[in-house]
Amino acid sequence: MREGELLKTKVDVIFEVKGLVHPSSRVIAFPRFIPESQGNRIHGKSVYKKIYSISERFKFLEQNFPQYIVYDPVFDEQLCEVPLEDAKRHYKPVNRLRQLRHCEGLDDLEMDALSFLELLKKQAGIRWANMGISGSLLVKLHTQSSDIDPIVYGSENCRKVYEALKSLTTEAKSNVKKYTTEELQKLYEFRVRDTQMSFEDFVRTESRKVLQGKFKNRDYFMRFIKDWSEIHESYGTVQYRNVGYARIKAEIVDDSDAIFTPCTYKLTNAEILEGTRVGLIEEIASFRGRFCEQARKGETVVAQGKIERVKDKRQNREYFRLLLGNKPSDYMLLA
Repeated sequence: MREGELLKTKVDVIFEVKGLVHPSSRVIAFPRFIPESQGNRIHGKSVYKKIYSISERFKFLEQNFPQYIVYDPVFDEQLCEVPLEDAKRHYKPVNRLRQLRHCEGLDDLEMDALSFLELLKKQAGIRWANMGISGSLLVKLHTQSSDIDPIVYGSENCRKVYEALKSLTTEAKSNVKKYTTEELQKLYEFRVRDTQMSFEDFVRTESRKVLQGKFKNRDYFMRFIKDWSEIHESYGTVQYRNVGYARIKAEIVDDSDAIFTPCTYKLTNAEILEGTRVGLIEEIASFRGRFCEQARKGETVVAQGKIERVKDKRQNREYFRLLLGNKPSDYMLLA
């Protein structure tokens, strides 16, 4: 399983798969939709509530499935890992998009989602097989105000769609728009609970992004995922060790993986401003989509997060990275 897919357990909790590397018998995934009689997400006879923040998800797990919170020795962190034997259904974005294309009687959100993906496919010149739809639409638990969450697979396809999006956001008559300042204010109010920063800093980075915005006045959030053939890491071939927490200043020397989830930024001239002192920090990484497109090659950033020692057994080398994770104090800003 991989980023953007969802799974339902035998007790009908729906989990969101995170990342591309998982233990052989478990999946790193966090609860997204929970059965709740007073919820507002309805499909057939099922009624669900959507939970958002990381803290809310962990609280739900602690109260209901504490056995899913485990220490992972490869990532050196407490994670939510769902045993494969507890899963009863696996939702794939590509399959859901295929269903939308061949279904009649789509609701307004489903029609707009399909229209958006048709536009991107045409503009970028990629195949349907390399696209999918995630989020609440994937499990038919959307409301008419839900986001559209497209996914594109494969580096080459992703870069084509990215260029298409950039072009579409500059066309006067396009249905694809970047967020206005007023819309960014709403997004800021939602995100600041999980990622603390000033509104001015937020606008400086978010106003440039094209992976998020509006299509026909609906919010969209695009995720780019590398193909399986491009993923050379498997569980255990790279070992991560938490060595502390720090704030750094560095220049981005390579942003070619900034659009993907997970995203990485290669650094030069990294300087530790505060916190744990370690050797040369070579990259900033994150599994969170909100940190995609955060900076560009040649720009200087200030970032704060967990410092990890990375031991890559494939290349027999070690280096340090800064991981932007789940702490509200984790951030990455233009200097």
